[in-house]
Amino acid sequence: MTESAGGEVSYPEARDDWARDPSAYRRALRQFIATEPGLDRWRGVDYPTTEDRMRDNAALSKLLSEGGWNRYGWPPSAGGLGGDERHRAVMYDELSAAGLAVPEQNKLLETLGPAVLRFAPDLAAQFMPSYLAGEEWWGQGFSEPEAGSDLAGLRCRARRAGENYVLSGQKIWTSHGATARRLICLVRTGTLESRHRGLSMIMVDTDTPGVAIRPIALASGHNELAEVFFDDAVVPAARLLGQEGEGWAVAMYLLQFERAMYAWLSATVASRRLRELRAALSGRLLPDGAIRRFGECYSDIATLKARSADTVRRLAAGRTVGPEASIDKILLATVETGLHDLARDVLPGEFLFGDDPAAQQWRAEWWYSRASTIMGGSAEVQRGIIADRVLGLPKERGA
Repeated sequence: MTESAGGEVSYPEARDDWARDPSAYRRALRQFIATEPGLDRWRGVDYPTTEDRMRDNAALSKLLSEGGWNRYGWPPSAGGLGGDERHRAVMYDELSAAGLAVPEQNKLLETLGPAVLRFAPDLAAQFMPSYLAGEEWWGQGFSEPEAGSDLAGLRCRARRAGENYVLSGQKIWTSHGATARRLICLVRTGTLESRHRGLSMIMVDTDTPGVAIRPIALASGHNELAEVFFDDAVVPAARLLGQEGEGWAVAMYLLQFERAMYAWLSATVASRRLRELRAALSGRLLPDGAIRRFGECYSDIATLKARSADTVRRLAAGRTVGPEASIDKILLATVETGLHDLARDVLPGEFLFGDDPAAQQWRAEWWYSRASTIMGGSAEVQRGIIADRVLGLPKERGA
């Protein structure tokens, strides 16, 4: 970004060399980060509430989008400037390396965006430019009170009525549900007995009549998740991702990104948080074993990044990421629990009793990390997938 003699700010146009070469893009982005004073407000910032984080991170997305930086890695048809998953991975890496926040909204953009691009390109063209600009973000509505890990048992109904679907039922643990403008929901369009064959994926605006959202009060005090109730909410059939009955295929496609790009993004954030934790302890007497545990956290993060970098390259090459993505998921849970347990133990006073934003942030992250071995597929389920579908181990006797 440059400033003209008249004081007007101009942004770089799409660069084919950056789109072709992630290394060239990295060098340009690194220079931008080093010379853009407007980014300083997002260095080392902590947020007392989810709403504060989402609002402030949206402003960062806007700045990055105006400069074109967060549009590399996405196709022009969806407001992007070309490139592939490697460009998005580079952006997260460079932001975190510079001590900057990674927009919270990008966690679900990495999960939901690729599925919308593939199965509903018209919706991607309509809404993803606004997502990249920080003007909106989406929530993920999969789990239900009676169907968490068993997605094939979902009961939230979508009944066809002419050119619309009428939704009735409930979702729970909806990511970003309390603040999102739209939800990507897995709903039942077939009979309950049809299991996964009777599921469809649909995009729902949160201001649709008949949609009620109730934030879930988490132990951290934050509202990352929500309950969503559908009372005969009318949604256009054009909001389907894919065809009716294709929801299971969309969900399986989506999950490979949830366990791949999301893992890389989270690893870069963990790297930044580990550095911030180390800086907070400068000049202090550390408890026994703290240095060893710092080393273990560093090693765990490096392992996750090495593993997820390979997954990112596979996605960028257009290859399907299969059950091996469960390895990324398990490594991420190890990183998140280990890092936040370390923060709890080396910052005992601040962690337990501090009321400043930094202490509140560490506490909120610690509470959220407790779910890392459960959400998105439990660690036990992931290990079973690896044993069965990756290693080809024999099933347990009696299983």
